[in-house]
Amino acid sequence: MAEFEWRTATTLVPYPDAVAEMEQRVAAIESGAEPELLWRLEHPPLYTAGTSASVDELIDAKRFPVYATGRGGRYTYHGPGQRVVYVLSDLRERGRDLHAHIFRLEEWIIQVLREFGVNGERREGRVGIWVNNKGREEKIAAIGVRVRRWITYHGLALNVSPDLSHFSGIVPCGINEYGVTSLQALGINASLNEVDAAFRRQSSKIFSR
Repeated sequence: MAEFEWRTATTLVPYPDAVAEMEQRVAAIESGAEPELLWRLEHPPLYTAGTSASVDELIDAKRFPVYATGRGGRYTYHGPGQRVVYVLSDLRERGRDLHAHIFRLEEWIIQVLREFGVNGERREGRVGIWVNNKGREEKIAAIGVRVRRWITYHGLALNVSPDLSHFSGIVPCGINEYGVTSLQALGINASLNEVDAAFRRQSSKIFSR
């Protein structure tokens, strides 16, 4: 099978358009017509509700558009300054193990953060990647995955330089005891291009078969 195709959107991608494109690509990967895809993009400000989302975790339903989505997880925010990477991967070729796929996404984020001097960590019972910011645990990246016939879609979102106040309209991922942060908030002024380059460098180690 061919290596992943890389794609980077140069304009904000509306969420419904992204979902439609992913669903088409999943079918093409399943049939063997197209290769796996790593799609880097940004969305306009919006909230998405995963399959475990609870309505009381949507604090301000009128602030931004809200989209129900079939990925796992609860409410998340997407917006400019956040690097979303949708990972359309064929698990028929990678062990048919969803937990291993999520572990790969976590490790990918951890290794990218390490390039910027940030220690990203997993937390038992909490999906995503976390950092210790002056004694306070804060989430810097979210993960949400859907699988159809062993083809994955959706993926990860790393906070590079988003407006963190936009997260206040939801309880991010159902967890209100902890904060949300970004590379910028940690004092790291990395561009999306620099972050993309790090994702590219680390990908061969993460997705090698």
